[in-house]
Amino acid sequence: MTIENAALLIVDVQQGLKEPKWGPRNNPEAEENIGRLLAYWRNTQRPVIHIQHCSTEPDSPLRPDRPGNAFQDVVAPQASEPIFQKTVNSAFIGTDLETYLRERAINTLVVVGLTTNHCVSTTVRMAGNLGFTTFVVADATATFDRVGPDGTLYKAAQVHAISLASLHDEFATVVTTETLLTAAPVT
Repeated sequence: MTIENAALLIVDVQQGLKEPKWGPRNNPEAEENIGRLLAYWRNTQRPVIHIQHCSTEPDSPLRPDRPGNAFQDVVAPQASEPIFQKTVNSAFIGTDLETYLRERAINTLVVVGLTTNHCVSTTVRMAGNLGFTTFVVADATATFDRVGPDGTLYKAAQVHAISLASLHDEFATVVTTETLLTAAPVT
């Protein structure tokens, strides 16, 4: 695993995704693992990029005029860390993220954040299609229960696992926090 010039891409770790309206969630340690990875990236002076969802939905806690739009404390951006704001699931649509990465010769992304089956997955799929080497950190992502079109309840752990299985070896390599930190060379 080569991540020498990898950017840590933190997707939608915002206050509004802690609200009960979303329902049960898997992986309660996700933010803790994101914090560990963020500390490592900062300590080794690797690029960190924040993605912020600015919803246009009337009742969304992620609207820019709502407190839920704010980043969670564990990922509070530092002044030198860019923030790309989006209104759709992909961090590449309607933003200059791809240009930013290419101008800095960043060709590898380590993606963490919320939610596995929505904004993380959509961003990872596009990253893979755009030719970026992409890693998704399984225990630094999470999602919520979902109800299918037929009314079937899918538990968050199942949605998470299937989402990661769909990404692995097609758009990205799925890893864990520990595997990534162990494999990451200090430069």
